Amino acid sequence: MSTFQAWRVHEQDGQYVGDIESLDTGELPEGEVLIRVSHSALNYKDALSASGNKGVTREFPHTPGIDAAGEVVESSLSKPAVGDKVIVTGYDLGMNTDGGFGEYIRVPAAWVVPMPANWDERKAMIYGTAGLTAGLCVDKLLRMGAQPDQGVVAVTGASGAVGSVAVELLSRLGFSVTAISGKSEHAEHLTRLGAAEVVGRDALAAEKKPMLKPRFAHAVDTVGGGPLAELLKQVFPGGSVACCGLVAGPQLETTVLPFILRGINLLGVDSVEIPLASKQAIWSRFASEWTCPETEASAKDLGKADLKGALDAFLTGASSGSLVLDHAL
Repeated sequence: MSTFQAWRVHEQDGQYVGDIESLDTGELPEGEVLIRVSHSALNYKDALSASGNKGVTREFPHTPGIDAAGEVVESSLSKPAVGDKVIVTGYDLGMNTDGGFGEYIRVPAAWVVPMPANWDERKAMIYGTAGLTAGLCVDKLLRMGAQPDQGVVAVTGASGAVGSVAVELLSRLGFSVTAISGKSEHAEHLTRLGAAEVVGRDALAAEKKPMLKPRFAHAVDTVGGGPLAELLKQVFPGGSVACCGLVAGPQLETTVLPFILRGINLLGVDSVEIPLASKQAIWSRFASEWTCPETEASAKDLGKADLKGALDAFLTGASSGSLVLDHAL
């Protein structure tokens, strides 16, 4: 057994308080693989867990961190083997299983993806679940036949972690991208990511009309709710919208008209419970032909002492871009 540090959340008189504390690997849950974590990505779901959201984490104390990258130090199976560099995202990690905000995690082998060649832990966590989700969205659009010559692709919530990767990836694949964001101060960054146009969230303001003039060939939607309903009204016939978020709400009040008059496709994207092979395929592409240099260059590194402020920023809508927890800081 080894002693390690973790940023752990306790419930105190109805409040949820996170701080660094020492734990022992013997206190971790059961699993075939013990991993020494070097890096973790920060996500909105981590902020929900740290704030006591029982829809994410049922019992406290708890160590958040739905993403982790590191080295296998114990394994009861031949694969992954001791010494392997690996990635773990999704499933129950950081929700009700102690996550990547601790320097060690113990998980089932079925959650563990081998690190792609020529990649390292930090680079994997620059993308994390947000990048994986963006990659899955783009992959679904491509599988539905999306091509650059069909027209503009919209990305909602473009300044967020998922949206920003989607903007850069689509741009690098040759698409003309309209980035839709409520944060005008991030317009310059979105342009550097490759957006041909940056517009405010009023582009998706509520309209009483059930259909609007087509504007976008396809779209990646990271916000859900009312903006998604308005987006669906503006997609060209045969276009596709990959949907992966609900920051604007889980309800979708729309009509069937975009679907039966224009034949558009609404594609749901899950990055949590999908098969391991699907995750590995997207990671491998980001490590090779899908590399996003601007996303990698603009990522910010944090230590465990910085977590509270960074997670609070998610809840107030002040967070942007990729944030990486480095356990060595």
